Amino acid sequence: MSVLPFFTWCENTSLGEAIRDSRWLFPAIESVHLLALAVIGGAVLLMNLRLLGLGLRRQPAAQLWRDTLAWLVGSLTVMLITGMLLFTSEATKLYYHGAFWVKMISLLLAMLFTFTVMRKVALADPGRIRPLWARTASLISLLLWSTVGVCGRWIGFS
Repeated sequence: MSVLPFFTWCENTSLGEAIRDSRWLFPAIESVHLLALAVIGGAVLLMNLRLLGLGLRRQPAAQLWRDTLAWLVGSLTVMLITGMLLFTSEATKLYYHGAFWVKMISLLLAMLFTFTVMRKVALADPGRIRPLWARTASLISLLLWSTVGVCGRWIGFS
Protein backbone atom coordinates (compact mmCIF):
# COMPACT_ATOMS: atom_id res chain seq x y z
CA MET A 1 0.00 0.00 0.00
CA SER A 2 1.47 3.31 -1.09
CA VAL A 3 1.35 6.43 1.03
CA LEU A 4 1.91 8.63 -2.04
CA PRO A 5 -1.77 9.71 -2.17
CA PHE A 6 -1.50 10.91 1.44
CA PHE A 7 1.71 12.79 0.65
CA THR A 8 0.06 14.38 -2.39
CA TRP A 9 -2.97 15.36 -0.32
CA CYS A 10 -0.73 16.96 2.33
CA GLU A 11 1.11 18.98 -0.28
CA ASN A 12 -2.16 20.16 -1.85
CA THR A 13 -3.74 21.36 1.39
CA SER A 14 -4.16 25.09 1.81
CA LEU A 15 -1.46 25.01 4.49
CA GLY A 16 1.03 23.28 2.20
CA GLU A 17 0.28 25.69 -0.62
CA ALA A 18 0.54 28.72 1.67
CA ILE A 19 3.95 27.66 2.97
CA ARG A 20 5.21 26.77 -0.49
CA ASP A 21 3.90 29.96 -2.13
CA SER A 22 5.04 32.35 0.58
CA ARG A 23 8.33 34.11 0.11
CA TRP A 24 9.17 34.11 3.82
CA LEU A 25 7.08 31.38 5.50
CA PHE A 26 9.24 28.36 4.59
CA PRO A 27 12.52 30.04 5.61
CA ALA A 28 10.98 31.28 8.88
CA ILE A 29 9.66 27.83 9.80
CA GLU A 30 12.95 26.23 8.79
CA SER A 31 14.87 28.69 10.97
CA VAL A 32 12.80 27.71 14.01
CA HIS A 33 13.25 24.04 13.06
CA LEU A 34 17.04 24.44 12.93
CA LEU A 35 17.15 26.37 16.21
CA ALA A 36 15.24 23.53 17.86
CA LEU A 37 17.71 21.10 16.29
CA ALA A 38 20.56 23.01 17.93
CA VAL A 39 18.85 22.85 21.33
CA ILE A 40 18.07 19.16 21.09
CA GLY A 41 21.60 18.55 19.85
CA GLY A 42 22.96 20.30 22.91
CA ALA A 43 20.78 18.31 25.30
CA VAL A 44 21.65 15.01 23.62
CA LEU A 45 25.33 15.86 23.43
CA LEU A 46 25.56 16.84 27.11
CA MET A 47 23.97 13.61 28.25
CA ASN A 48 26.02 11.43 25.93
CA LEU A 49 29.32 13.11 26.73
CA ARG A 50 28.57 12.59 30.42
CA LEU A 51 27.88 8.89 29.89
CA LEU A 52 31.01 8.56 27.77
CA GLY A 53 33.01 10.06 30.63
CA LEU A 54 34.10 13.03 28.53
CA GLY A 55 32.56 15.83 30.52
CA LEU A 56 30.46 16.90 33.50
CA ARG A 57 31.91 14.04 35.54
CA ARG A 58 31.04 15.68 38.85
CA GLN A 59 27.36 15.82 38.03
CA PRO A 60 25.44 12.55 38.41
CA ALA A 61 23.97 11.27 35.14
CA ALA A 62 20.52 11.09 36.72
CA GLN A 63 20.66 14.78 37.66
CA LEU A 64 21.88 15.75 34.20
CA TRP A 65 19.03 13.72 32.65
CA ARG A 66 16.51 15.61 34.79
CA ASP A 67 18.16 18.96 34.00
CA THR A 68 18.16 18.43 30.23
CA LEU A 69 14.85 16.60 29.86
CA ALA A 70 12.69 19.73 29.55
CA TRP A 71 15.02 21.11 26.86
CA LEU A 72 15.00 17.78 25.06
CA VAL A 73 11.21 17.39 25.11
CA GLY A 74 10.54 21.05 24.34
CA SER A 75 12.89 21.21 21.37
CA LEU A 76 11.69 17.82 20.10
CA THR A 77 8.12 19.10 20.21
CA VAL A 78 9.08 22.24 18.26
CA MET A 79 11.02 20.15 15.75
CA LEU A 80 8.11 17.78 15.19
CA ILE A 81 5.63 20.63 14.68
CA THR A 82 7.88 22.66 12.37
CA GLY A 83 8.95 19.49 10.56
CA MET A 84 5.33 18.64 9.80
CA LEU A 85 4.76 22.16 8.51
CA LEU A 86 7.82 21.94 6.26
CA PHE A 87 6.72 18.48 5.12
CA THR A 88 3.35 19.80 3.90
CA SER A 89 5.06 22.23 1.54
CA GLU A 90 7.02 19.56 -0.36
CA ALA A 91 5.56 16.20 0.58
CA THR A 92 5.64 14.69 -2.91
CA LYS A 93 9.33 15.54 -3.34
CA LEU A 94 10.03 13.94 0.05
CA TYR A 95 8.19 10.77 -0.90
CA TYR A 96 10.82 10.12 -3.57
CA HIS A 97 13.80 11.21 -1.46
CA GLY A 98 15.70 8.38 0.21
CA ALA A 99 17.19 10.67 2.86
CA PHE A 100 13.68 11.56 4.05
CA TRP A 101 12.88 7.91 4.77
CA VAL A 102 16.22 7.33 6.50
CA LYS A 103 15.61 10.46 8.57
CA MET A 104 12.12 9.39 9.60
CA ILE A 105 13.23 5.88 10.57
CA SER A 106 16.23 7.28 12.46
CA LEU A 107 14.03 9.84 14.21
CA LEU A 108 11.62 7.18 15.35
CA LEU A 109 14.46 4.95 16.56
CA ALA A 110 16.24 7.88 18.24
CA MET A 111 13.11 8.89 20.14
CA LEU A 112 12.38 5.33 21.21
CA PHE A 113 15.99 4.74 22.23
CA THR A 114 16.24 8.03 24.11
CA PHE A 115 13.08 7.59 26.16
CA THR A 116 13.66 3.92 26.93
CA VAL A 117 17.30 2.81 26.93
CA MET A 118 19.00 6.18 27.52
CA ARG A 119 16.51 7.09 30.22
CA LYS A 120 17.14 3.78 31.98
CA VAL A 121 20.92 4.14 31.69
CA ALA A 122 20.91 7.76 32.87
CA LEU A 123 18.65 7.13 35.85
CA ALA A 124 20.31 3.88 36.93
CA ASP A 125 22.30 3.70 40.11
CA PRO A 126 25.92 4.29 38.98
CA GLY A 127 27.02 1.09 40.72
CA ARG A 128 24.48 -1.00 38.80
CA ILE A 129 25.34 0.13 35.27
CA ARG A 130 28.49 -1.08 33.58
CA PRO A 131 30.60 1.70 32.03
CA LEU A 132 30.84 -0.27 28.77
CA TRP A 133 27.05 -0.44 28.52
CA ALA A 134 26.72 3.32 29.24
CA ARG A 135 29.31 4.10 26.56
CA THR A 136 27.68 1.75 24.05
CA ALA A 137 24.26 3.32 24.66
CA SER A 138 25.79 6.79 24.24
CA LEU A 139 27.42 5.89 20.95
CA ILE A 140 24.18 4.41 19.62
CA SER A 141 22.31 7.53 20.71
CA LEU A 142 24.84 9.81 19.04
CA LEU A 143 24.69 7.75 15.86
CA LEU A 144 20.88 7.85 15.71
CA TRP A 145 20.54 11.58 16.42
CA SER A 146 23.42 12.42 14.07
CA THR A 147 21.75 10.45 11.31
CA VAL A 148 18.58 12.49 11.82
CA GLY A 149 20.52 15.75 11.47
CA VAL A 150 22.70 14.65 8.55
CA CYS A 151 19.73 13.32 6.58
CA GLY A 152 17.84 16.54 7.27
CA ARG A 153 20.70 18.54 5.78
CA TRP A 154 20.93 16.06 2.89
CA ILE A 155 17.28 16.74 2.12
CA GLY A 156 17.85 20.49 2.29
CA PHE A 157 20.82 20.48 -0.04
CA SER A 158 19.69 18.01 -2.68
